[in-house]
Amino acid sequence: MSDIIIYHNPGCGTSRNTLALLRERGLEPTVIEYLKTPPNRRQLQKLIIATGLPVRALIRTKNDPYQQLGLADDHWTDEQLIEFMAQYPVLINRPIVVTPLGTRLCRPKEAVFEILPQASPAV
Repeated sequence: MSDIIIYHNPGCGTSRNTLALLRERGLEPTVIEYLKTPPNRRQLQKLIIATGLPVRALIRTKNDPYQQLGLADDHWTDEQLIEFMAQYPVLINRPIVVTPLGTRLCRPKEAVFEILPQASPAV
């Protein structure tokens, strides 16, 4: 099992490109297709904390559940937003990559270099 995990959506170009960057560096991560195998609420909380980002930064805003649920409204608490993400994994922004050096939302894809042992891209 790899010590690198990517929460991946194969339908997302940024997610595919991030996975390709890892593989180009000879790294074969554990790939979790989170739409098929979504993280539970506790796992989501841990991922969000590990990124150091606010909960809203890890929510996709360009999809139906976001609009239908009115998640742009400020009255939702972080806990409520996490619950929605657990219920509707399509709300999880991607890709999220976890390595021994940290956890990042890899948007742009080059953000993955911040948490790889060799921090700069190969030339």
